[in-house]
Formats: sequence, C-alpha cells, structure tokens
Amino acid sequence: MVSVVCASIAAAVMAPNRLNHAEEPVAPKRVHVRELHGERFEDPYFWMRERENPDVRRYLEACNAHAERTMEPTKTLQERLYREMLGRIQEDDTSVPVLDRGYYYYRRTEKGKPFPIYCRKRGSLSAREELLLDLNQLAKGKRYVDVDFAVSPDGTLLAYALDDTGSRDYILRVKDLRTGRLLRDAFGPVTSFVWAQDSRTLFFTTEDDAKRSFRVFRRRLGSPKAKLLYEERDPLYNVFLAADRDRRFAYAVSASQDTTECRLVDLRRPTAPLRLIQRRLPGIEYYPSRFGDRFLIRTNDGAREFRLAVAPAGNPGKAQWRTVLKPRDGETIEAVDVFRRYWVVRVREDAVASLRVVDLRDWSVRRVAFPEPYYTASVDANPELDARRIRISYESAITPRTVYDYDPRTGGLQVLKRQPVPGYEPSSYEVRMEWATARDGERVPIALAYRKGTRLPAPMLLDAYGAYGISNEAAFRSSLVSLLDRGWIVGTALVRGGGEMGERWHDAGKMARKINTFRDLIDCVRHLQRKGYTTPRLLAVTGGSAGGLTVGAVLNEAPELFRAALVLVPFVDVINTMLDESLPLTTGEFIEWGNPKIREQYRWIRAYSPYDNVKAQAYPAMLVRTSWNDTNVPYWEAAKWVARLRELRTDRSTPLLLKVDFSTGHGGASGRYDALRDAAFDQAFLLTVVGEP
Repeated sequence: MVSVVCASIAAAVMAPNRLNHAEEPVAPKRVHVRELHGERFEDPYFWMRERENPDVRRYLEACNAHAERTMEPTKTLQERLYREMLGRIQEDDTSVPVLDRGYYYYRRTEKGKPFPIYCRKRGSLSAREELLLDLNQLAKGKRYVDVDFAVSPDGTLLAYALDDTGSRDYILRVKDLRTGRLLRDAFGPVTSFVWAQDSRTLFFTTEDDAKRSFRVFRRRLGSPKAKLLYEERDPLYNVFLAADRDRRFAYAVSASQDTTECRLVDLRRPTAPLRLIQRRLPGIEYYPSRFGDRFLIRTNDGAREFRLAVAPAGNPGKAQWRTVLKPRDGETIEAVDVFRRYWVVRVREDAVASLRVVDLRDWSVRRVAFPEPYYTASVDANPELDARRIRISYESAITPRTVYDYDPRTGGLQVLKRQPVPGYEPSSYEVRMEWATARDGERVPIALAYRKGTRLPAPMLLDAYGAYGISNEAAFRSSLVSLLDRGWIVGTALVRGGGEMGERWHDAGKMARKINTFRDLIDCVRHLQRKGYTTPRLLAVTGGSAGGLTVGAVLNEAPELFRAALVLVPFVDVINTMLDESLPLTTGEFIEWGNPKIREQYRWIRAYSPYDNVKAQAYPAMLVRTSWNDTNVPYWEAAKWVARLRELRTDRSTPLLLKVDFSTGHGGASGRYDALRDAAFDQAFLLTVVGEP
C-alpha cells in the first residue's frame, strides 16, 4: 500500500495559487441560433468556425498572450521541469536494428536535433551506413513532421508519405536510394500505400474533401496517370491498404465503426483485378491474413469478442470459415500475427492484453508472461515470415519501453534494449490496479502509478478516454516522472466506451449508452477519494480528443470533485460537429455518437455535449490546448467552449487558459524538445494550482 515518504508533500498541497490574475480576453458575441427538434439554442460563438476571419486569429492570439501572462510567475519552474525532463532523455540513441531482406534497418537520434534519422546497413551492422530519411532536414525548423515509408522489394527505392503541418495531408514521394535523388512522381494526399513485387508499382489510397479515405489506385512509376481500382461510396466507410508479412498479398479493407469488407490485392500480379473475399454484412468485422494455402481470419461473426477461423484461399467466403480458436469467457481476441511456424495472438482479459503463441507443429499454446498488473505488450517489428524468434515490445507506466526476442520453443525472453532513462530506477516505483463499483454495479478498472512510499492523500493526475473501443494502453512517459517524484499519483480510469474490457465495454459506452462513460469517471473519482488516495483539493483530471469530451461532460456534471483540469484538443462541440457532414470523421461516426438529425439520437447527445451544457457554476482551474491545423477536432471546438465557460462560470478567481498551437495538428508538437517544453508548461500549471514543494 502507498505509505509515508515526503514530509514536503504536506507543504506542497497547501501551496497558494501563484499564477498572475491576468485579464481574460472577451470573445465577441454574434447572433447565431440553432433550431432543431423543437429546441432553440443560441450559439453566440459559432462565428469562430470562420477560419479566414481575421477576428478569429486575433482572438486566439489574445488567448495565447493571456495564458503566457498568467503563467509568467512559473517561468523558473517551467525551466526546472524542462531540464529535469531533458535529463531523462538519452539524446544520442539508436533503436534495435531490424533485419529485412538483407538489410538492417534502424532509427537514431542526435543531440540537439528534434527528429529521428532513419538508416540501414547492408548485410552486417559493421557495414557502411545508408541514409534513408533525415526528418530534421525535411522538417526545416517546424514543430511537427510525421512520415510513413516503405522500401521497395528490390531495396532500391524508398516511398515515403510526409505531413509537416499536422493536418494529415500526406504527400507521397519516391527516393532513389542508389543516387539519393527524388523521382518526379509525387501524389496525394495519400492515406496508405503498398509496393507491388515489381518494385515499380505502388498501390495507394486517397481521401475526399472531408478527409475520408475512399479510393484505391494503382500507379506505375513514371506513368502520368494512376488507375482507379476501387471507390468506397458509403460515407460510413473508410478504405485503407494493409500488406501480409511476406508481401505476397495486400488487402483493401473497407471499414466502418462495426463492419468490414476486404478485397485481395495480388502484389505479384499488379495488373490483376481486386478480388472480394466476403461481401459486407452489417455488424460483421473480419480481418484476413494469408496462411500458406489458406486465410487465417479474425472475425466477430458468431463471437462478439472475436474468434480465429481458417478458409481456403481459393474460396475464402464466410461459408468456409472454420473456427480454430475461440476466446474464453471474459477474453477478447484483439489481434493475430501470422508467421510460418507460429501465430501470436493478443488476448485481452481484465483490462490487460497478453500475448499467446500458438505453435503450428503441435497446436500447443504458450503465454508470454510479465509480472506487472497493468502493462502493454505487443508484437514489434518482425518483417520476416520465417522468423524463429519473435520480437516483442513491453512497457508500463513505470517500465520504459523494452524490446525482447522471444523464443517460442522455450518461452525464453532475451532483452535487446530498454529505453535508456538517465537517473531513473524503475524499482523505486509501483503500479497498482483498483476496481471501482459503478452505480449500475459494473466493476471499472483504474490503473495507478506512484513512487513507493508516497503519502496519502496525494496530488493525482487522472486520465480518461472511453471511446471507439480504443484501449487506453499503459505507456511509459519519462516526463511524468517529474510528477511522481514530487509525490503525485498518475492514474488512468478505464471507463466504458473504450476497449479495455473487450467489445462489451465499447458497446456499453456508445450511442444511447454513452452516459455510462461519464458516470464511470465520476464513480472512479469517488472511489479513489473514498479510499483515501486523493481529495477534491488534490485532484487534476485530464483527457484528450474524445477523452476531452469525457472530461468536459464530467466537469459540467460534478466540477466539485476536481481542483484542476488539463484538456487537450477536446471534442466538446458535439452537436454542431455531428450536424456538419463536410467535416472529417462526422459521417463515419454516426454509429459511435449518433446522428443529431434524428430526434431520439439528438436527445442522447444534447444531454451530455460539453459546449451545450456549460452552466452558471464554479469550475476548477483549467488549461485547454488546441491546434490550428487539427483536422480531427477543429480548433474552434476548444475556442468556443472556453469562451462559453468564461461567460458563464461563477468563480473567476480560478484560471481558465486556452493555448493554441498554430503550427501543428491533433498530436501537438512532434519534435522532442518542443514536446518537452509543452509538457513543462502543463506540469507547471498543475503543480502551481494543485501544489508543488
């Protein structure tokens, strides 16, 4: 159990609010009325959607200036936190090399450079280094750059898709690795791509104006035109490409929130037509992988938590699916990786996803065991189909990312590399699982991390997400050690709507049952406070994107439970967004949130939409971040929400800050030094508002 360690924590939690009380920007109010299903809703900040309106930019820049003025007294603390965080990074570092078709591929970083450099060596690690991509050169001083790349089967060409704004506009280029020159071919924005075996043909997908990935093309390098192979016309679906491990086939997967349909792409015969595996059936998901002369298919057909089935390659339709593995009660089969001798199955149970290796010679199953109560384990880079050892990555809130080679014959794990964290000793920290009882009797898991000996009640940063069936995976973030070492607990409430307890967890937190997500977070908070882990005076809550919706809804319902909130790119203007089908993600998510044009579904959303439910009441101190180039959750959602909170909240002594990043998108800064600066700013806010030694 957590116990006594730091006498200074008592003084920390009594620390006064030392922020400046700078005058808040006042957003102009302009008449806009939404009339829907008999309700008239006045939305005076609707105009903030006008991206080209100079008043929008002026207001957002005023919000940034206000945030900086308010945080001015914390500059020394921010710098101290930044130096601490930077000190936990090994700036010159190299990833574990991965052998693929005769080359060792790896990523390295250099001191003073914010982005990684991708390289390879032919045949031996002692060979001459070949540069693939230096993101520092491609970024040219920008705060954001992201790249996806693939080397051609013959090893001579590199196709890479680059986004340097955060807007998800990935442009595909091809580099000749023999000369270092770029080919003239450039196309996009692309959403996925795969090489054909001839090393001269690329298959790729593109998006429409709403950033829905909807078309599959084939293009031979040097050709002036790409050939359209498939167009997904249903607005509920996106289509993307994924290749098998041996690159013999790829799949054009059309996917909605609850249904898939797959077409086979023959990478050896690039001009062959796409072949449908099984036509879509409502509510049925299936994901094939080539397995010898058969397909291995993970599907929820007849098994809500998924099963594994095999089907002949020549006739792979649903009627031929024969079950080879079903989950036990309480388990979900989340993924399967196919090797020639083994299958590696990711199975989730009680919020933890473990790996199980099936030996195809005798069909024995061996579990890859790890000791911590909450962690993330997954199959790492394993490009070779004939691999005799399987590369696995592992991490938890207190264990840095560790890469292992796993021997399926013996069950042995060989550590290849643990992420270096200078000055950090994992044995000084602990992870614990708590289980809160929700008001309807459901048990909700909560993962907690803390330094051993931490005194209770302690300051706590509690994260929540709860959407799309996505599991809020355990991850090591070296920046959070600054909080742990100051006596904080860092927790994650694994609320319904996510996937931590399987498909049923998602089902119980979407559409008409979305209210369970917010009730779960409130019940988790009350459980933690009742058990003495923390108090309302010491609790900060955080969430991003759909997690920002969760936090926003709960702050409207029970603001008295929290001292502070850190809310990142929040999805809070739910009704307006879901009414606008020109926005990215909207139509595809009607089966996650509902369609407000339908009266009953409007009522579901209207009951919790954070922007629509801001009240005249006291709210905790809040720092809200958003990004100008964000296409997942547009900047105006956070801007409108903060303006409405500033208008209606009754306690104006608590800080309410909006920070707008004008040079990135949904994920914020991707350069490691800029990301640490942002983390230091956020933690300085939390430590000053909640308490800091």
